Amino acid sequence: MKPETKSQASKRVKADVSLSKVLDQNEKVQGLVEEAAADLSALNDDLRKKVAASAPPVAVKSAIKKSEAAEDKVVEAGEKLIVVNKDLAGEIDQLHTLHEELSSTHDQADTPRHAALHDVLTDLPNRALFYDRLEQGIEQAKRHGWTLAVLFVDLNGFKTINDSYGHDAGDSVLKTIVGRLKENARGDEFLCLLMGSGDVVDIAEIATSIVKVIQGSCAIVVHGVTISVRVGASIGISIFPQDGRTATALVTSADEAMYKAKRGKSGYAFARAATS
Repeated sequence: MKPETKSQASKRVKADVSLSKVLDQNEKVQGLVEEAAADLSALNDDLRKKVAASAPPVAVKSAIKKSEAAEDKVVEAGEKLIVVNKDLAGEIDQLHTLHEELSSTHDQADTPRHAALHDVLTDLPNRALFYDRLEQGIEQAKRHGWTLAVLFVDLNGFKTINDSYGHDAGDSVLKTIVGRLKENARGDEFLCLLMGSGDVVDIAEIATSIVKVIQGSCAIVVHGVTISVRVGASIGISIFPQDGRTATALVTSADEAMYKAKRGKSGYAFARAATS
């Protein structure tokens, strides 16, 4: 069974709501029909009593018969409407069951896709998903004239922590860092995408903030003892379109700028400065 798309899910919900509304309306009509039948029955009873107490003309007797026939039809219509409403309620219950099965299938089918696009350790988007978002961002930047910047972040001193305390300690630090950044992770390198980020001054301020966040102490447990460690950051920045017009070119430019920042211990560096 193929998982339903968002569009199909939206149509499904609308259809569900529409059927529920029809059932509600039918039940209201059923109530009105039952009231009309009761009123008509009471009226006919009253007429029959009056006819029994006098000698009415033929026309009155004929009108009473027609009224009684109308009463029978209203009662019959009410009984049929009850059957229709029961069938409709059953159809809605079946639709609810089917929709639950479709939702469950969709969730199950989405699991491998999520795993393919997210980092196993951190469950954050991986490079494959980042490149997809970056390509979409480039198209939007072209269409709307927006500013787009790629920040390539490298963790200074991360390898030392791994070598000194083990990979479990390194993983703990990495989880802490990516939890702060909430961006794309791969090993000890990160990619950040900024849309509509403004001029280079604004971008530089964002880069400075990221460096400060990363430099915050991280608590790790080594042989049952909690210790505090710190890592630094070097960020390379590329800007669309001057530093690249494709996702690959922008990431490459940001990567080169990151090494410039690392060598100069400047915290961050722009791609233009890195290639000049």
